[in-house]
Amino acid sequence: MTQHASFSTAGFFNQEMADAYDRRNAGLNPISDSLHFLMRLTLADLADDARVLCVGVGTGAEILSLAQARPGWFFVGVDPSAEMLGVGRFRLEQAGVMDRCELVQGYVEDVADQGFDAVVSLLVAHFIKREDRPDFYAAIHARLRPGGRFVSAEISGDLDAPEFSAMLEDWKQVQTLMGATPDSLAKLPDMMRDVLGVVSVAETEALWRQAGFALPIPFFQAFMIRGWHAVR
Repeated sequence: MTQHASFSTAGFFNQEMADAYDRRNAGLNPISDSLHFLMRLTLADLADDARVLCVGVGTGAEILSLAQARPGWFFVGVDPSAEMLGVGRFRLEQAGVMDRCELVQGYVEDVADQGFDAVVSLLVAHFIKREDRPDFYAAIHARLRPGGRFVSAEISGDLDAPEFSAMLEDWKQVQTLMGATPDSLAKLPDMMRDVLGVVSVAETEALWRQAGFALPIPFFQAFMIRGWHAVR
């Protein structure tokens, strides 16, 4: 079983990071609100009793967005960080939806269930190194029922493209909203190339096809955040 050692959020999101995660990302609420709105539209045709797997569930934002709109859906959320899951559990309990949720500490391969109506994974895939990405997408494909929907958003871009330097300047604006320092902004290109698994749009779509998703459909872009959905 591949555990995606490069997906290091289990160690990266310690208790301090987990507690501050939503506060740190508050400046991005207009982006996340739009992403969640469009995510809900891509899943609008799911049955009233759909089962949804949230990969990299973090503090539960995706479940909250979907659960409030679809009161009959059941959710499984998986995340390697116990601290993030603790914050997520508290938020889901406070919202009164925890009775429709199951939280699993681990990775997508650790979710035994299959036949989900949808799998959602927002701002997760870029934490996974390129060499591990095929297994990640294949594991998601395997947990969907035939006709099930995969929805994902990630940081994506061609780091060697002529336009990357201008794209990077835009992305620095986003990072500044999240509290980036001049030092961290200077290191951003190396972070994207050497720490995160940022790949181009074309390569992402090719990886989806390799995993069995024949037709990835773009549905979202905000600077370097790109979103796709596809049917198994």
